[in-house]
This record gives sequence, C-alpha cells and structure tokens, in this order.
Amino acid sequence: MTDYSPLLSGVPGIAHGFGNKDALLPTSLQPYLSTLPEKKQVHGTRIIDIHQPSQQCGEADGFFTRKPGILISVLTADCLPVIFSRKDGSAIAAVHAGWRGLLDGILEQMAKRISLEDDTANWVASIGPAAGACCYQVNQELVEQFQQALPLPAELISPTYRHLDLAAIAVNKLNALGFSAVDHAGSCTICTLNSDPRQPQRFKYTSYRRNSHRRAQDPSHPGIKGRNQYSGIIITG
Repeated sequence: MTDYSPLLSGVPGIAHGFGNKDALLPTSLQPYLSTLPEKKQVHGTRIIDIHQPSQQCGEADGFFTRKPGILISVLTADCLPVIFSRKDGSAIAAVHAGWRGLLDGILEQMAKRISLEDDTANWVASIGPAAGACCYQVNQELVEQFQQALPLPAELISPTYRHLDLAAIAVNKLNALGFSAVDHAGSCTICTLNSDPRQPQRFKYTSYRRNSHRRAQDPSHPGIKGRNQYSGIIITG
C-alpha cells in the first residue's frame, strides 16, 4: 500500500505519494511519468527550478515548481525523501536528503529558495520512508560529526549507540526553518515487512543497506538499480 502524508492530503489541487516495492512510483502518479524532469542525484545541495515537463536538470537533489502538470520526485532507498507544498497548493518542492545532504544543508537550501519569494510559514513538509533509527547504524565518527555540527540534543541525533535518527534531525531542522507543519509518512526502509498477503516480497521497501548486506553474503544477488522508490508530488489544478 502506498504511503501518503496526512498533511499533504489536506492541501487542495495537488497529488502526492511515497513509493514502495509494490509500486515504485505510486499508482496515482503514474499517469504523469512522462513529465518527470531528468536529473542525477548526487547527495548534493543544488536546487533546481522546474519550468517545463521532462526538463534536463543535470546533477541536482532538490526541485521546486509553480507549474501545474509537472511531476517532481526524488528516488530513494534509505535516504530521506522530503516533499513540500504551499498550503494553498500553488507551489511544490522535493528534496533527496541522505546523511550528507542533511549535514551539508539541503533543507536549508530549499528554505532559502522558498524564501526568495515567499515565507516558509506558508508551507508544509512531509518526510517519507527512510532508514530508521532502529536500523541505521553508522560509525561513531559520523555520529560525533552530526553532534558537533548541529545544535540539537545528542540523544535526538543518536538515540542508541552508533545509530542516527535521520528523520528526527530533519523534523527539527524543518521546524527551525519555519515551516508551518511537518509530518512523517511511512516507516523504516530497512526493516519494515510487507503486510499485503497478495504481494510476494518479504519487505515493503527497497533498501540500499539491506541489499548491500545481502550482496556481501551472496555476490550473485542483484543490486537495487532500477528498484529505488519514487516520492513525488504534482500540482493538478
């Protein structure tokens, strides 16, 4: 079952969704697939304004538009997908935020883009399925890098030893940046099991981390190329 944001579901004139292994691109967004901008995500902080369907964007990890009928999305498989909308549905945005993007300020860059012509208080944001603090174990040096760089409680950044809570970090950043409201749709991409008996897969989401562990045990196991899930949003009105 596709994940949806309660916040974004209340915004008029838009459609959105967070993909999973059952539907990498949510079914409701599939009719707009041909309008997707062409881009290469590189864990950076570059934000692109989208003006036309199938726009060539080059390397970018954030996208902003006021144009109806153009689907914008990010591909993820453990990183945070964050999608945004103005509360009246007149403008939308999306970012791909892994740990590098969070440290380097992609959420701040999106807030800066919005603030060129608007106030983030007029916007809402939703964080989609991503690696959860339950499973996202990293080295202690990276935990300390986050704790030194961000003015957040150490236990919020890392609730258990060597685990990062990317979603909690993002929620706090978005609140500090003045967004009107933030919610979290979906669950951990690494450990969430499929609950639909009609679907054969064991896990609900594609996970880079889980796939890497599997490939370390069995080099013949396929990688995730072509199996990342889309988180997308479009102005329909």
